[in-house]
Amino acid sequence: MARKNKKKVFHELEVIDAGAKGKAIAKAPDGKVVFIDNAVPGDIADIQTYKKRKSYYYGKVSNYISYSDKRTEPVCQHFGTCGGCKWQNMDYKYQLFYKQQEVENNLRRLGKIELPETTPISGSENIYFYRNKMEFSFSDSRWLTLDEINSGEDIEDKNALGFHIPGMWDKILNIKKCHLQEDPSNAIRNEVRDFATKNDISFFNARNQEGLLRTLMIRTSSTGEIMVLVQFFYEAKEQRELLMNFIAERFPEITSLQYVVNEKGNDTIYDQEVICFKGRDHIFEEMEGLKFKINAKSFYQTNSAQAYELYKITRDFAELDQNDLVYDLYTGTGTIAQFVAKQAKKVIGVEAVPEAIEDAKKNAQLNHINNVEFFVGDMKKVFTQDFINNHGQPDVIITDPPRDGMHKDVVAQIINILPKKIVYVSCNSATQARDLALLDEYYQVSKVQPVDMFPQTHHVENVVRLDLRK
Repeated sequence: MARKNKKKVFHELEVIDAGAKGKAIAKAPDGKVVFIDNAVPGDIADIQTYKKRKSYYYGKVSNYISYSDKRTEPVCQHFGTCGGCKWQNMDYKYQLFYKQQEVENNLRRLGKIELPETTPISGSENIYFYRNKMEFSFSDSRWLTLDEINSGEDIEDKNALGFHIPGMWDKILNIKKCHLQEDPSNAIRNEVRDFATKNDISFFNARNQEGLLRTLMIRTSSTGEIMVLVQFFYEAKEQRELLMNFIAERFPEITSLQYVVNEKGNDTIYDQEVICFKGRDHIFEEMEGLKFKINAKSFYQTNSAQAYELYKITRDFAELDQNDLVYDLYTGTGTIAQFVAKQAKKVIGVEAVPEAIEDAKKNAQLNHINNVEFFVGDMKKVFTQDFINNHGQPDVIITDPPRDGMHKDVVAQIINILPKKIVYVSCNSATQARDLALLDEYYQVSKVQPVDMFPQTHHVENVVRLDLRK
């Protein structure tokens, strides 16, 4: 018996909204929602579905009837194939509109909480070349575009240095120019790829777990410093030194040139020894005179300019005075803790990642900040009544959790101690809304400020201030 084909074509659907994860939204004739790739609100198009669920479809445009006035021409030649910058075809002012809308919808619909008037989203001055960290993967069997496949030509150069094709762990798109990180990022990546190809230095094959070159990481800072880290799959001294010497000689402006020999099955370097080949083993970021030492494993917000805006908003929302004891939960490398320290009596930072806490302590010492203290451990296990008894009842809590939001035990502990103010920084307003709903009986949301850290994408940060109800 033949399988029933569940794929459908919907003709002349109007795209009415932009939704979660950057998908465009239309309504099918049967009333179900259709989530669409690469469309912009205002487009009218024929939609071919490729997946069906109980109450919605996933689809892609098979034919455009008319284009939205919200569109703009993508600047990147890789748009549509590369998995990044999925909103590059939408004018930036509309990107900001839909990000703000998502934050407000999540807080109201998911959190079901009363909101003050939301402050307009803080847009990024630089909508391209804003990232300070990029990671590229090597591959000996690059992703071929449809034009290359249809050309019928015999393609000899299969090497790639670029990004994973969405949903394909072993397929890499070779990137010629990326618009996310300022120069010399593109020059470094392209010249490393060309030099390695010309000198027969093998590129990695993830499926077969073979080939020398695995990844290339480039970090830059607002102070003009550059870090480059090459990850090798095994030790091959002659070829390793050949490539590393080429990079050092060709790009003398590199502050920190490092490498890793990683024989594991995955590319993570957090459990690997990082070896400094030339220069320092770190670079510096700077913000309001504070210096932050960044090594290859350090976490730092990837948009330096907007991180500064985010931290200023957080500090303003906290409205600290010299008598306030502040707890900075999920402190990371302690950047927010140090940024607000001079307004407070003391700041206590808590974080699960030991290396991050080591960075936080070193940076506080570097900045001569003496009223901060950092502790490492699983938040729900560290942030207990005993901890509070030992370190004091906080007047203000600043919390900046990962995408999953705060653990319910952490929320319960906040309710148990009831600080007078909470400033909640979030990279996921849906989980933020869930946590705010749990706090709503005790706290009133008094301020909401979205911040755009990642132009050309659907991602948005949001800062909320909560005041203890009287």
